[in-house]
Amino acid sequence: MSINKPKFRLMKNGYDRFAVDDAVDRLFFENETMRKQLDSYRSQVNHAGEQLSQIKTRYQALISELTVREKAADDIARLALKEANIIIDTAQNNADTIVREALSTARFLLTEIARIGQDAKDVKVEMQMKLQALAKALEDFEIPEIPNPDFITKDEEQDKPL
Repeated sequence: MSINKPKFRLMKNGYDRFAVDDAVDRLFFENETMRKQLDSYRSQVNHAGEQLSQIKTRYQALISELTVREKAADDIARLALKEANIIIDTAQNNADTIVREALSTARFLLTEIARIGQDAKDVKVEMQMKLQALAKALEDFEIPEIPNPDFITKDEEQDKPL
């Protein structure tokens, strides 16, 4: 709004009273309008300042909450990693124990298989020696001569009563 300097008509005793009154009323009205706008703007600025203050407070609260949550997340991640490492170590120890037990069992089984194999060889050698002795005994065994079967049948016929 630009304010123009009012110009008044000159009259016998000064300026035109009605024109001056109109100009003063108009300027007074404009002044009141401007004052109301200024009050409205001040109210809006105060309200905006209060909102800004509330937003800053909320922002600080959110930053604090975010910091707390980040710290909690870091703590949880650290604890989870620690627990995971414990679980991995326990699993590794269990796996090592299982492998040691399996190796021990395998050694025992291999020892037993070797012992059984040796026992089987010993039994085989012993059996071969016994078979050879039996074969020799069979070869050395002499079968007496069997009488002629005709001779036996002739004797039976003679012994029959007539």
